Amino acid sequence: MTIHDFQSLDGVAYGERLERRLDSAKRAFTTRNVDLAAASRLVRSGRRPQAGDLVLARVTGLGQHRRLENVHGRRGDLYEGDEIIVAYGNRYAPDQFEAYVPDNLGPCHLVAGGGVAALVTSRHASIKPATRIEVIGALMRADGRAVNLADFALAPPPSARPARVIAVVGSSMNAGKTTTVSGLIHGLSRAGFNVGAAKLTGTGSGGDLWSMRDAGAAMAVDFTDAGHASTFGVSDEDLGQVAQLLLARLGAAGMDIAVVEIADGLLQRETAALALTGHARGWFDGFLFAAADAMGAAFGCEWLTRRGIAPLAISGLVTASPLAAREAAMATGIELADLASLRDPVAAARIAFSAPELRVAA
Repeated sequence: MTIHDFQSLDGVAYGERLERRLDSAKRAFTTRNVDLAAASRLVRSGRRPQAGDLVLARVTGLGQHRRLENVHGRRGDLYEGDEIIVAYGNRYAPDQFEAYVPDNLGPCHLVAGGGVAALVTSRHASIKPATRIEVIGALMRADGRAVNLADFALAPPPSARPARVIAVVGSSMNAGKTTTVSGLIHGLSRAGFNVGAAKLTGTGSGGDLWSMRDAGAAMAVDFTDAGHASTFGVSDEDLGQVAQLLLARLGAAGMDIAVVEIADGLLQRETAALALTGHARGWFDGFLFAAADAMGAAFGCEWLTRRGIAPLAISGLVTASPLAAREAAMATGIELADLASLRDPVAAARIAFSAPELRVAA
């Protein structure tokens, strides 16, 4: 293949050269379920991208994300000039970026290491500017449709879910939700349960899935398996479909119990919508609340109880400090579960199958 082949679309839009070019690109985790053979050509103008569309892009400037997680979970270094295959998606990350799918195929940003392309509108003051990318071309099918993650979502099995589903929600990013999920999975698996796990919302990345599996989950799935690079901006109806699909997959696989994570904090729209819908429709049998501090624990538990949800326990970073944990317990009257408790088979089973009394503040 000549240098010209790598610098333009001429001669690479069809057939073997396109296949070879895609094979040589660094392919992101978000695209792992896609059969790239579906792509017959590249288009770089004249269309408005949609969330989930795949693009071949070139790295033009390294920023916050200097590594890309591949389809196997390995994070490989990026270099300027690298060609990557990523998916468009919005991003909601108060600790990093706010970003949206652009309205054209112009230059944009790599906003997540799992492989999400979007246009940044704001960032946390401590975060570097986003890695810059230019779109070489959107991957298109022979019939003119874009190659989109939704076309490769897992097929829905007969409607079923595990006998018990525990949802973990939190006060914010980095409150300890994933650690809580992994701890509870570990404890329940040690207690002899066949534990399934799912991340229902968030931004595409394999890190949480690997943590769930390392903790003992017999099966772990996430929203990328339901055809989404990110769930920010996804409609309530589609969020419900994601949750039901993933829970049905765990149920069909014979999981006794499922532990699921809903990303970000309760003030985030999709998090709140899914938590409340899942509670109202009986998708979730109990909630653990992960908080970074005592004030977050107090507010979050009041938010839940005022909406008819009695948390099973408080967990997260607040439990790392005995003093903060006492503050949270005094403010809420709710049991605190530190990591050691979650990992203990007896304590984990007791927490997961408890039925706390709902206490609504006056």
